[in-house]
Amino acid sequence: MSDERDRDGSAGSDDTGGSGAVVTRPTRPSGKRSRRVASGENVSSAVDLETGTEASPTKNGSGTAKKTAKKRGDGSSSNPFLYVWNYLKQVVAELRKVIWPNRKQMVSYTIVVLVFLAFMVALIGGVDLGVGKIVMWVFG
Repeated sequence: MSDERDRDGSAGSDDTGGSGAVVTRPTRPSGKRSRRVASGENVSSAVDLETGTEASPTKNGSGTAKKTAKKRGDGSSSNPFLYVWNYLKQVVAELRKVIWPNRKQMVSYTIVVLVFLAFMVALIGGVDLGVGKIVMWVFG
């Protein structure tokens, strides 16, 4: 059961009392910004799905504007210190988006890693000892 359903109170909160399907909204946008206009349909009926407002028609009448490529010299600079500073700002911004584990999760993850490490050391050590014994017996 996900945290989103627990928070919203939608898990098992249907009035039917049965085990109906739970519909949740996506937490991230799907990338689709406006719906496409079918042939013969009015251009003014195109709606921006993110804001709920009507999309403004463009030159070709599709209701969505085409993105233009950014020129190379617009945002870049030849100053290496400015480049490094911008890079570090972007790294900090990305690290703020990370969902960090809490103490309980960190302890359980650490225990899992240590148990797996002990298992792999024992397995590789056992195989190494066995192969060493076989080699000594054959060439011994």
